[in-house]
Amino acid sequence: MNMKFRVPGLVLLLTCVFSLSLWGQSGENKNTEPAPAQPPAAQANDETYIIGNDDILAINVWKEPEVSRVVQVRSDGKISLPLIGEVVAGKRTPRDLKTEVTEKLKNFISEPEVTVIVQEMRSRKFNVLGMVARPGSFPLTSSMTILDGLAQAGGFRDFAKKKSIYVLRKKADGTQERLPFNYKDVIDGKNAEQNVKLEPGDTVVVP
Repeated sequence: MNMKFRVPGLVLLLTCVFSLSLWGQSGENKNTEPAPAQPPAAQANDETYIIGNDDILAINVWKEPEVSRVVQVRSDGKISLPLIGEVVAGKRTPRDLKTEVTEKLKNFISEPEVTVIVQEMRSRKFNVLGMVARPGSFPLTSSMTILDGLAQAGGFRDFAKKKSIYVLRKKADGTQERLPFNYKDVIDGKNAEQNVKLEPGDTVVVP
Protein backbone atom coordinates (compact mmCIF):
# COMPACT_ATOMS: atom_id res chain seq x y z
CA MET A 1 0.00 0.00 0.00
CA ASN A 2 2.80 2.38 0.90
CA MET A 3 4.59 1.89 -2.47
CA LYS A 4 1.52 3.01 -4.40
CA PHE A 5 1.76 6.44 -2.77
CA ARG A 6 5.53 6.84 -2.55
CA VAL A 7 6.39 6.20 -6.23
CA PRO A 8 4.12 8.89 -7.74
CA GLY A 9 5.38 11.34 -5.12
CA LEU A 10 9.01 10.58 -6.00
CA VAL A 11 8.30 11.01 -9.71
CA LEU A 12 6.67 14.35 -9.07
CA LEU A 13 9.62 15.51 -6.97
CA LEU A 14 12.18 14.53 -9.65
CA THR A 15 10.13 16.28 -12.33
CA CYS A 16 10.13 19.54 -10.34
CA VAL A 17 13.89 19.34 -9.71
CA PHE A 18 14.59 18.71 -13.40
CA SER A 19 12.41 21.62 -14.47
CA LEU A 20 14.09 24.01 -12.01
CA SER A 21 17.52 22.88 -13.27
CA LEU A 22 16.61 23.67 -16.88
CA TRP A 23 15.19 27.08 -15.90
CA GLY A 24 18.37 27.96 -13.97
CA GLN A 25 20.60 27.00 -16.89
CA SER A 26 18.60 29.13 -19.31
CA GLY A 27 18.90 32.09 -16.91
CA GLU A 28 22.65 31.62 -16.62
CA ASN A 29 23.10 31.54 -20.39
CA LYS A 30 21.12 34.74 -20.75
CA ASN A 31 23.12 36.63 -18.14
CA THR A 32 26.60 35.45 -19.10
CA GLU A 33 26.39 36.05 -22.83
CA PRO A 34 29.25 38.46 -23.65
CA ALA A 35 28.40 41.82 -25.16
CA PRO A 36 29.87 42.56 -28.60
CA ALA A 37 33.09 44.58 -28.51
CA GLN A 38 32.70 48.25 -29.36
CA PRO A 39 35.23 51.00 -30.09
CA PRO A 40 36.03 53.22 -27.08
CA ALA A 41 33.81 56.29 -26.64
CA ALA A 42 35.14 59.78 -27.21
CA GLN A 43 35.92 61.96 -24.20
CA ALA A 44 33.16 64.28 -23.06
CA ASN A 45 35.29 67.44 -22.93
CA ASP A 46 36.98 67.03 -26.31
CA GLU A 47 35.35 70.20 -27.67
CA THR A 48 36.26 72.52 -24.80
CA TYR A 49 39.52 71.54 -23.13
CA ILE A 50 42.72 73.04 -24.52
CA ILE A 51 45.71 70.73 -24.17
CA GLY A 52 48.73 72.31 -22.51
CA ASN A 53 52.37 71.47 -21.82
CA ASP A 54 52.93 68.67 -19.26
CA ASP A 55 49.43 67.24 -19.74
CA ILE A 56 49.29 63.43 -19.77
CA LEU A 57 47.41 62.05 -22.78
CA ALA A 58 46.19 58.52 -23.49
CA ILE A 59 46.23 57.92 -27.25
CA ASN A 60 44.31 54.70 -27.86
CA VAL A 61 44.01 53.02 -31.25
CA TRP A 62 41.36 50.31 -31.20
CA LYS A 63 42.78 46.80 -31.66
CA GLU A 64 46.28 48.30 -32.11
CA PRO A 65 48.00 48.10 -28.68
CA GLU A 66 51.44 48.50 -30.25
CA VAL A 67 50.48 51.95 -31.51
CA SER A 68 48.54 53.09 -28.43
CA ARG A 69 50.51 55.19 -25.96
CA VAL A 70 50.28 57.24 -22.77
CA VAL A 71 52.43 60.31 -23.43
CA GLN A 72 53.29 63.61 -21.79
CA VAL A 73 53.10 66.82 -23.79
CA ARG A 74 56.60 68.24 -24.00
CA SER A 75 57.60 71.84 -23.34
CA ASP A 76 57.47 72.49 -27.11
CA GLY A 77 53.84 71.31 -27.19
CA LYS A 78 54.59 68.12 -29.12
CA ILE A 79 54.18 64.40 -28.52
CA SER A 80 55.78 61.40 -30.25
CA LEU A 81 53.79 58.39 -31.45
CA PRO A 82 54.75 55.16 -33.24
CA LEU A 83 54.52 55.16 -37.05
CA ILE A 84 53.67 58.87 -37.38
CA GLY A 85 56.40 60.47 -35.26
CA GLU A 86 55.98 63.96 -33.76
CA VAL A 87 52.59 65.66 -33.58
CA VAL A 88 51.69 69.07 -32.18
CA ALA A 89 49.27 68.59 -29.25
CA GLY A 90 49.60 71.86 -27.33
CA LYS A 91 46.92 74.55 -27.71
CA ARG A 92 44.58 72.06 -29.40
CA THR A 93 41.48 70.21 -28.24
CA PRO A 94 41.50 66.41 -27.89
CA ARG A 95 39.08 66.26 -30.83
CA ASP A 96 41.49 68.21 -33.07
CA LEU A 97 44.38 65.98 -32.06
CA LYS A 98 42.29 62.85 -32.62
CA THR A 99 41.47 64.00 -36.17
CA GLU A 100 45.11 64.57 -37.11
CA VAL A 101 46.35 61.32 -35.57
CA THR A 102 43.59 59.41 -37.35
CA GLU A 103 44.47 60.93 -40.74
CA LYS A 104 48.18 60.19 -40.34
CA LEU A 105 47.55 56.60 -39.25
CA LYS A 106 45.49 55.93 -42.37
CA ASN A 107 48.80 55.61 -44.22
CA PHE A 108 49.60 52.55 -42.08
CA ILE A 109 46.31 51.20 -40.67
CA SER A 110 43.01 50.59 -42.40
CA GLU A 111 40.21 52.68 -40.85
CA PRO A 112 41.92 53.44 -37.51
CA GLU A 113 39.64 54.14 -34.51
CA VAL A 114 41.47 56.70 -32.35
CA THR A 115 40.54 58.06 -28.92
CA VAL A 116 42.38 60.91 -27.19
CA ILE A 117 41.82 61.20 -23.42
CA VAL A 118 43.41 63.74 -21.08
CA GLN A 119 44.43 61.56 -18.14
CA GLU A 120 46.09 64.31 -16.10
CA MET A 121 45.61 68.04 -16.60
CA ARG A 122 49.06 69.05 -15.40
CA SER A 123 49.04 72.27 -17.41
CA ARG A 124 46.08 73.55 -15.36
CA LYS A 125 47.43 74.62 -12.00
CA PHE A 126 46.72 77.11 -9.23
CA ASN A 127 48.82 78.33 -6.32
CA VAL A 128 48.15 78.74 -2.62
CA LEU A 129 50.53 80.96 -0.64
CA GLY A 130 50.77 82.21 2.92
CA MET A 131 49.48 80.78 6.18
CA VAL A 132 48.42 77.32 5.03
CA ALA A 133 49.72 73.88 5.93
CA ARG A 134 51.06 73.04 2.45
CA PRO A 135 51.68 76.10 0.27
CA GLY A 136 52.52 75.42 -3.37
CA SER A 137 51.07 74.58 -6.80
CA PHE A 138 48.21 72.14 -7.26
CA PRO A 139 46.41 70.54 -10.23
CA LEU A 140 43.20 72.34 -11.12
CA THR A 141 40.03 70.46 -12.02
CA SER A 142 37.15 72.16 -13.80
CA SER A 143 34.90 72.54 -10.75
CA MET A 144 37.32 73.62 -8.00
CA THR A 145 36.41 76.66 -5.89
CA ILE A 146 38.46 78.71 -3.44
CA LEU A 147 37.28 76.47 -0.60
CA ASP A 148 38.43 73.41 -2.54
CA GLY A 149 41.80 75.04 -3.13
CA LEU A 150 42.27 75.81 0.55
CA ALA A 151 41.43 72.21 1.40
CA GLN A 152 44.05 71.03 -1.11
CA ALA A 153 46.60 73.15 0.74
CA GLY A 154 45.80 71.39 4.02
CA GLY A 155 43.86 74.16 5.72
CA PHE A 156 45.09 77.09 7.77
CA ARG A 157 48.04 77.57 10.06
CA ASP A 158 47.77 79.37 13.37
CA PHE A 159 47.13 83.12 13.16
CA ALA A 160 45.94 82.99 9.55
CA LYS A 161 43.75 85.99 8.74
CA LYS A 162 40.72 84.09 7.45
CA LYS A 163 38.72 87.24 6.78
CA SER A 164 41.40 88.78 4.55
CA ILE A 165 42.06 86.02 2.01
CA TYR A 166 42.20 87.06 -1.65
CA VAL A 167 42.80 85.60 -5.09
CA LEU A 168 45.20 87.13 -7.58
CA ARG A 169 44.00 86.54 -11.13
CA LYS A 170 45.58 87.61 -14.41
CA LYS A 171 43.12 89.22 -16.80
CA ALA A 172 43.08 88.94 -20.59
CA ASP A 173 44.71 92.38 -21.00
CA GLY A 174 47.66 91.32 -18.85
CA THR A 175 46.65 93.24 -15.74
CA GLN A 176 45.96 91.55 -12.41
CA GLU A 177 42.77 91.70 -10.39
CA ARG A 178 42.28 90.96 -6.72
CA LEU A 179 39.22 88.97 -5.60
CA PRO A 180 38.41 89.18 -1.86
CA PHE A 181 37.39 86.06 0.05
CA ASN A 182 36.13 86.14 3.64
CA TYR A 183 36.38 82.52 4.78
CA LYS A 184 34.33 82.97 7.94
CA ASP A 185 31.46 84.65 6.10
CA VAL A 186 31.33 81.97 3.40
CA ILE A 187 31.37 79.18 5.96
CA ASP A 188 28.51 80.91 7.79
CA GLY A 189 26.48 81.05 4.58
CA LYS A 190 27.15 84.71 3.81
CA ASN A 191 28.63 86.17 0.59
CA ALA A 192 28.57 82.78 -1.13
CA GLU A 193 29.37 84.54 -4.41
CA GLN A 194 32.91 85.10 -3.12
CA ASN A 195 33.59 81.35 -3.39
CA VAL A 196 34.32 81.57 -7.12
CA LYS A 197 35.65 78.80 -9.32
CA LEU A 198 39.42 78.86 -9.63
CA GLU A 199 41.03 79.41 -13.02
CA PRO A 200 44.42 78.26 -14.32
CA GLY A 201 47.18 80.48 -12.91
CA ASP A 202 45.12 81.78 -9.96
CA THR A 203 47.01 82.43 -6.72
CA VAL A 204 45.14 82.17 -3.44
CA VAL A 205 46.86 84.28 -0.77
CA VAL A 206 46.23 83.65 2.94
CA PRO A 207 47.79 86.49 4.99
